[in-house]
Amino acid sequence: MSDFNSSYNMPASETAETAELQRMIAIEQQKAQFQAQVHNFTDVCWDKCVEKPGSKLDARTETCLVNCVERFIDTTLIITNRFTQMVQKGVH
Repeated sequence: MSDFNSSYNMPASETAETAELQRMIAIEQQKAQFQAQVHNFTDVCWDKCVEKPGSKLDARTETCLVNCVERFIDTTLIITNRFTQMVQKGVH
C-alpha cells in the first residue's frame, strides 16, 4: 500500500518516469531470463550431442543439437502453459 501512497503524492512527471523505469527494468529482466535459458539449453544439448569438438559439426551432431533445442523449447512452453492454466484456475 505504501507504493500506492508514494506514487499518489508524486508529481505526474515523476510518476511517468517511475513507470518508464519499471518498464525498462522488466525488459532487462526478460532479456536476462532469455539469456539464462539459452545458456541452459546450450549446456544440456552440448553435453548430450557433442562427443568430440572439431572444426565443424557433422550432420549427426547438428541434427542432434537442433532436435535437442527444439525439444527443450517445446518442453519449456508446455510447462509454462500448464503453469499458467493452473494459476488461472486457482484465481477463478
